[in-house]
Amino acid sequence: MSATPDTNTPAQAVTRAELEAREQTLLASYAMRCELSQGRQHDEPEHAYRTTYMRDRDRIIHASAFRRLEYKTQVFVNHEGDYYRTRLTHTMEVAQVARTAARALRLNEDLTESIALSHDLGHGPFGHKGEYVLHDLMEEHGGFEHNAHGLRVVDRLERRYPRWRGLNLSYEVREAFALHSPKDTESLGFRAGLQPLLEAQLVDVCDSLTYVAHDIDDGVASGLLAIDELHSDDLWSEHWTRTLAAEPDLPRDLQVLTTVKHLIDAGVTDLVDSTRARIQAAGVDSPEAVQAHGRRLVGFSDGMHRRQRALSRYLYEHFYCHPRLMRMGARARRILTALFRAYREEPRMLTVRDRAWAEEVGLERAICDHLASMTDRQALDEYASS
Repeated sequence: MSATPDTNTPAQAVTRAELEAREQTLLASYAMRCELSQGRQHDEPEHAYRTTYMRDRDRIIHASAFRRLEYKTQVFVNHEGDYYRTRLTHTMEVAQVARTAARALRLNEDLTESIALSHDLGHGPFGHKGEYVLHDLMEEHGGFEHNAHGLRVVDRLERRYPRWRGLNLSYEVREAFALHSPKDTESLGFRAGLQPLLEAQLVDVCDSLTYVAHDIDDGVASGLLAIDELHSDDLWSEHWTRTLAAEPDLPRDLQVLTTVKHLIDAGVTDLVDSTRARIQAAGVDSPEAVQAHGRRLVGFSDGMHRRQRALSRYLYEHFYCHPRLMRMGARARRILTALFRAYREEPRMLTVRDRAWAEEVGLERAICDHLASMTDRQALDEYASS
């Protein structure tokens, strides 16, 4: 008679060293492994049960800038409705899609997730429209770009530790911000002329794939995108036809959601297959070889790339440039411009902490940092009370 296992005996804990050993077995040679990390700006002891990139992920999730994404625009300003995606829900969706693709390609899932969760931390209120306004306001003071600002957020603006500014993230997560805007690489303190790691390249493509698909969902729900007109796009029409053939009696909203799922699934499948083929053809066998390669290796097939670009152009022409969204953009310009000018004319409107920060980085940059940290609601309330 076999012995009954003692279910009260605690299982042995999985240590960081064991997790890193698993990376050697599970990850491809071209994936970034924790043991290869260039470390953190400030030395600190390793954690007993979490790897470098696991800690990065957790620090990002606990950051105040991450929480504020809940009330920052994706397409619609937060008060437009509870249904629409915010910058936070978009970020979570990108992270899940990217993790799936990373697992299929045997890349580092924890690094991929950390890059995905942090990739929009530098966005200010009112989405890309707000970014354009902040750049114009800062044109004579170094400009504003959300990836470069995201690096400022994680390196300097977040305050969660007593001995240093920022989150003290790994070099690889920080590098993803810098290499997303290659013209600024050296000014941000990173080597120029390198390609991003595959994990960072993957997040970039999954970001585009995800927002195109989900912006369609929000656009149709808002009434700004007409399904009948959307059928003129080849990629959408193909998957809409597939949905109706399989489930002809679905309510219209579920038909849209199902088609969006098909779009994402087809995109991820194509992305994984074409990326795997490019990696094999390139013969890269290490993260160093990936970064030294002459071009990016993560991407759709040529056919899917053309179709994704066509669908993105359709959204730009028929959705992003809709009069209602253009009016929202004009309002964002009025609000941010008025607040910027008011703070510059009367710096005492800023908090003591912001005024102290202005002594370090200059008044205009401190005002920009303050405005970029705002949620849509904060900016609207501040404008209304000014």
